[in-house]
Amino acid sequence: MRQCPRPTHLLVLPRLRVQNANAISSPLTHGFPSMTAFLGLMWALERKAVKAGIDHVAFNAVGVVSHGWQEQTTQDGFIKSFRLTRNPVDKDGSTAAIVEEGRIHLDLSLVFALTVEDWNAAQQSTDVAMLVELVSGMRVAGGTVMPQERAWQPRYQAWVVDLTGDSEVQQKEFRKTCVRLLPGSALVARDDLIDQRWDAMRDDDPNATRLDAWLSLSRLEWHYDDSANTGKGAWQSLRRKGGGWIVPIPVGYGALSDLHPPGSVRHARDAETRFRFVESLYGVGEWVGTHRLRTPQQLLWYAHSDEAQGLYRCRNDYASSVSHD
Repeated sequence: MRQCPRPTHLLVLPRLRVQNANAISSPLTHGFPSMTAFLGLMWALERKAVKAGIDHVAFNAVGVVSHGWQEQTTQDGFIKSFRLTRNPVDKDGSTAAIVEEGRIHLDLSLVFALTVEDWNAAQQSTDVAMLVELVSGMRVAGGTVMPQERAWQPRYQAWVVDLTGDSEVQQKEFRKTCVRLLPGSALVARDDLIDQRWDAMRDDDPNATRLDAWLSLSRLEWHYDDSANTGKGAWQSLRRKGGGWIVPIPVGYGALSDLHPPGSVRHARDAETRFRFVESLYGVGEWVGTHRLRTPQQLLWYAHSDEAQGLYRCRNDYASSVSHD
């Protein structure tokens, strides 16, 4: 089974203020950008770093810690709508159509897993300053990174976590990092909950599918319990107390077609890379307080591609590590 690469260092960019990020993470979900956006940011940053002369640093994975958000919506009763903007007029002067674009303001920290050999203090300081400057000019999930008003304070300055020591030292350094990121919640994968809910649903309905289980976890469900036949039952939630902050999330893409040769599909973005039509894949995530994380692998997300199965996924090892505790 594929597991997260073990990094030698973690680069922490704390409490970035991102304005107008994309709140529509997939055709079926909204509320926080998809992890594919943050992995895309990591790869774009690595390419920029190489051009800037930082070719000795390899980026392996990324973790996201949310400290606050403000989705740009209006609410009328039980109905929420995105706050949309009126686009400029067309070339002929007619009114342009409104394109639905969900926006969200974010206060988040990014944790990049790095592999670096012989990273001395002087070189590390220079590289980190350059990487911070590069990120400040990039888009994060389509949003703009705003200047930090209190950038001079230590809590808003980037730092590096050295994971080259023994396991005890690594755990100690990571725990210090988790404490510094409080208050904050990390998004982790909990696809194991889909199988648990699916097994429970099949006890009542043998025809239940994994999609039914995913939908059940994605909504607030209540049922009337009068098992004693007293006529004085009560409505109970299927979400048990202490069950965690569970959310539906997109986790990558699944193939809809075979791989087409480079340049064979018109209007493709890259004419030198093989092309494939895909659709979104969905899973379940959980927002976990950083104080509950024990290892970097529980926090980090990494890419995993399986061309034979047509799967291009973002993976996180939180569920597997918890099941072995």
